[in-house]
Amino acid sequence: MNQRPSVFRHVVVLGSALALLVAAQQLRGQQPTGEPFTTAITKLKDGLYVIPGYDGAATGGNVAVRVTSEGVIVVDSKLPTLYDDIVNKVKSVSAHPIRYVLNTHQHGDHTGANAQFLKSADILMHRNARANMLTMKLAGPGRIVYTGQQSVFLGGAEVQMRYLGRGHTNGDSVIYFPDLRTVHTGDLVVWGKRSQGTILTPFMDYAEGHGSGKEWVATLDKLLAIEWDAAIPGHGPVLTKDQVRTFRSRMQTMNDRVAAFIKRGGKKADVAGAITLDDVGWPGAVRGLDGLYDELSR
Repeated sequence: MNQRPSVFRHVVVLGSALALLVAAQQLRGQQPTGEPFTTAITKLKDGLYVIPGYDGAATGGNVAVRVTSEGVIVVDSKLPTLYDDIVNKVKSVSAHPIRYVLNTHQHGDHTGANAQFLKSADILMHRNARANMLTMKLAGPGRIVYTGQQSVFLGGAEVQMRYLGRGHTNGDSVIYFPDLRTVHTGDLVVWGKRSQGTILTPFMDYAEGHGSGKEWVATLDKLLAIEWDAAIPGHGPVLTKDQVRTFRSRMQTMNDRVAAFIKRGGKKADVAGAITLDDVGWPGAVRGLDGLYDELSR
């Protein structure tokens, strides 16, 4: 009789511990795993893999790897120091060479290894992205450019590059794998945490990328109109369409708050400190709010 309360307490404690474990696993499922996060090449769908990237420093951006019977198409090239890492990881899933590298935009954490890839592959990007690379004196600008849409056909697979409008920069390409109902958004969408643990937030690159926070929402609306069920963001885990809708909603909230700040007489010098987005999941600073202030003021 005296042991029953003790047994009961053990059951309660065990139940609580199991509940906490389940909750912790659910939270971990919302973010990449590993130490700090995994950078192992991961199969997303048949013939499509992702080499993860969580930031603009150590891990670069997400790389998509489309394997075909005639060669490999890679989306983005991370950083110069990660060229060998990309090549070796591609070799682990395909014996065929990398034939094409498609860049989502010009920033160095997505084009950093371009110069090495140009020795053996064709690099494609939007015309504006190439112009931005030349202005910024970045190595490895693409030799093949487009303005509205272009396709690469290899080994029976089609990969499309689509320009949907300004956002992160004025040269953002959405890469569409129509047979696999998957897109790579580049930094038009970012999600989750950087490898050092801070939350990823959008960067409106007005200074060197001629981006637009004002037009970004309309660009995302065009992205959401495409038929797909999986999105590889510029940084972070693979997303569902609902998660991309959430990102779009956060962008609209940011625009609405800056517009309201301007309407009540707020000054440009104060906008970065006045606009907070912690409640929608973007704690800390969002880069480019001063540029958005100028856009919405006009």
